[in-house]
Amino acid sequence: MKPIVALIKALIDSFKDLLPIVFVVLFFQMIVLKQPMPNYFHILSGVGLVIVGLTFFVFGLNMALFPIGETLAHGLANKGSVTYLLIFAFFLGFGTTIAEPALTSVADKAAEVASQGGVIASDLSAQESYSHGLRITVALAVGVAIVLGVLRILEGWPIHIMIIAGYLLVVILTIFAPASIIGIAYDSGGVTTSTITVPLVTALGVGLSSVIKGRNPMIDGFGLIAFASLLPMIFVLVYGMVIS
Repeated sequence: MKPIVALIKALIDSFKDLLPIVFVVLFFQMIVLKQPMPNYFHILSGVGLVIVGLTFFVFGLNMALFPIGETLAHGLANKGSVTYLLIFAFFLGFGTTIAEPALTSVADKAAEVASQGGVIASDLSAQESYSHGLRITVALAVGVAIVLGVLRILEGWPIHIMIIAGYLLVVILTIFAPASIIGIAYDSGGVTTSTITVPLVTALGVGLSSVIKGRNPMIDGFGLIAFASLLPMIFVLVYGMVIS
């Protein structure tokens, strides 16, 4: 009975979360644009599917992914091997990013635009090579970012100093990077935080900081996603400088 009650509560919460978006769309459609809403049945059906999908997604995170991440963090920390922990952190970041649909879409579009703008050759193989290179670069960056975040938790390094230094490096690299790669690099920082990476990485950070003596899960457990957004910008800027 409890799972059913929890599922119904999650459905209600998802509906509440979606209401502001619905109101904004309705306001601009009917008040600003002053146009009737087309295909009422399709729109209502789509909203219903979004609510159900969001509910099951959040329900699944709480039921499976968060516990898995915390369990792995506890197990690896108790094993006492920093090497295994860092290897797992790298492949967690790399593996969840390389197959991220948003990254694939952005990389393919970037390759298409680059070929049209004369940055790369216009043939299909050149576009595929450019897109594949972007995806590998970003995936490597996220893998390194998670490793860096885990090391920060282990060593107790201050996150604000590392983030500030990272963005200063982004600004410096932006000055020297080719103009054609700057926008792609900045966007790559956003597409890396996927629906699988975020809960697993967050659970890893919280679980790791809770099992290490002297670490506070609230203070030290979060922040890994910040590195996962920052390092891809740096890596892609360098990638653009190398291939240019």
